[in-house]
Amino acid sequence: MGTGPTLQVALCQVKPKKGDVSANVALVREALPPDADLAVFPETVLSGYFVEGAAREVALTGGDLVKSLGRPPDGRGCDLVLGFYEKGRRGIYNSSAYLAPAGDRYEIVHVHRKVFLPTYGLFEERRFVEPGREVRAFDTRFGRMGMLICEDLWHSLTPSILALDGAELILSGCASPARGYSRSSPLPANLAEWDRIAARTATEHGIFLLLAHLSGSEGGKLFAGGSTAWGPDGALLARGPLFADGRTIVTVDIGEILRARQESPFLADLSTALPRLRASLDRAWSGDGPPWSPAGQGSDRDPDGRRTSDARLAAPSRKAETGPARPRPTSPAAPQPTRPDAADRETIDIDPKLVELALVEFIRDEVTRRRGFERVVIGVSGGVDSAVSLLLACKALGPANVHGFRLPYATSSADSLAHAKIAIAAAGAREHTVSITAAVDAYVSEHEPDVTPTRRGNLAARMRSAILFDQSAKLDALPLGTGNKSERLLGYYTWHGDDSPPINPLGDLFKTQVWTLARHLGVPAEIVDKPASADLIRGVHDEDELGISYHRADPILHHLLKGHDPASLARLGFCGTEVAIVWKRLSSTHWKRRLPTVALLSDTAIGESYLRPVDY
Repeated sequence: MGTGPTLQVALCQVKPKKGDVSANVALVREALPPDADLAVFPETVLSGYFVEGAAREVALTGGDLVKSLGRPPDGRGCDLVLGFYEKGRRGIYNSSAYLAPAGDRYEIVHVHRKVFLPTYGLFEERRFVEPGREVRAFDTRFGRMGMLICEDLWHSLTPSILALDGAELILSGCASPARGYSRSSPLPANLAEWDRIAARTATEHGIFLLLAHLSGSEGGKLFAGGSTAWGPDGALLARGPLFADGRTIVTVDIGEILRARQESPFLADLSTALPRLRASLDRAWSGDGPPWSPAGQGSDRDPDGRRTSDARLAAPSRKAETGPARPRPTSPAAPQPTRPDAADRETIDIDPKLVELALVEFIRDEVTRRRGFERVVIGVSGGVDSAVSLLLACKALGPANVHGFRLPYATSSADSLAHAKIAIAAAGAREHTVSITAAVDAYVSEHEPDVTPTRRGNLAARMRSAILFDQSAKLDALPLGTGNKSERLLGYYTWHGDDSPPINPLGDLFKTQVWTLARHLGVPAEIVDKPASADLIRGVHDEDELGISYHRADPILHHLLKGHDPASLARLGFCGTEVAIVWKRLSSTHWKRRLPTVALLSDTAIGESYLRPVDY
């Protein structure tokens, strides 16, 4: 044990209400612990993270922040670290403030502005806020500290500066959406990566690292919580709960820093070597660029990092709906590659227990906290997707608040109707049956007596959607979606039919992953094991129309989404015929995964210039 002073630090996870600073200040005040010296809250806790173009609307000056916090609560006079969007002289910043009680108000001790702004993948931070310009340590009544925000910690330079500047604790808020739910880790993959970074940072610099993660759901992006505290030897001292609010108290013994630095003098080595390395740093900074730059080596990526491969298949004509059954592709005489193999299947395998935890929290957050509903309506087809959504909804909201609708048409399979009844009974949800035959046939007989089976099937899908939305109005319940990622990527669904509900828990799960989750949840075997079918045309299964099974298509889709093209997949050993089927459907149906295309006529176009998140 160390011989220095100790302090009690609380890592406080709360689920902020998007854009409502006053409500979030109240959450912060309520979460302050009575027995801690310091409370650390996550990045942008006062507004939510994904506010996009509304950052200016929720931004606060330092004076605004102090005023909004008001008087320190009686008996909870700890220092606190808060993430917020800051209104500065030069623009809006993603900032973190360290505040200490000073009589009847809080006093700002230090403000750190996020230096590294992620603008890639699902992040667009640099578009809406300005980067910070400095990193420095500061003194508090508990010792010398430093603050970083999220990606700041991914770069070794920033914690090194703070440690060299005398910081004994690094306090970091984070808003990192949970991604990756494989069986290889009990945590989402992004949190497992945070653990590796945090442990290495603490060890390298001999400091305490306290990392507060945001929790909750913002527009479908789940924040997992799981805040952590790390000792100066890289040991994990505490972890907060996953997908939940919570306070995690950890004791920080400052004396441990000296012991750890004597055992592993990495910071002392850096301090000694840095003067000799400054010339190297200056030379690297002033150089003309590394030899591997696109200009020097003819990279296959353009200056913005986009792949520029010429390997493309001609895009087919746009096809809005599923067509009639087509013959499955015949195997050529030459031996075919064997992929996807076990390694590919393992790549997209999931930890169903962790996924269940995340999706139950997602439904609860999006339905009740974000949108103010208590109930949902779900169209239950008798297939595995709707059965899984139904069970998840019952776990999140309670069976009495889940209304399952069987909506059969005359050509619907008898098994589908029976399996839908089994699924609703297994979940304990409320059962309703509304036949759509008369409604569809009235239109057909009056206006379109020569309708094709495909058109009739799509009429039925859209009629089901219309009924669900009407019942949602009647029952004051939100429609819940059931479409999986494979169908969405392949365009294998009826546009504005089965894809229309505003919330969909399964939309980022491949079909094969849904089957894994279904078995974990206990969906009856007769539903899980039967061939997948949209049941829009009698006797036609998904594989008949797609020309490939989901077990073969899902690994191909995964690799395409990871940046491979058909040529590279062929080199990896995938069947060229199967790759062509998947690529053709994927590349010709992007429009089905977007809102309607609007002609841009102004510099204030909705969704282009006027950007507000769906849950703002």
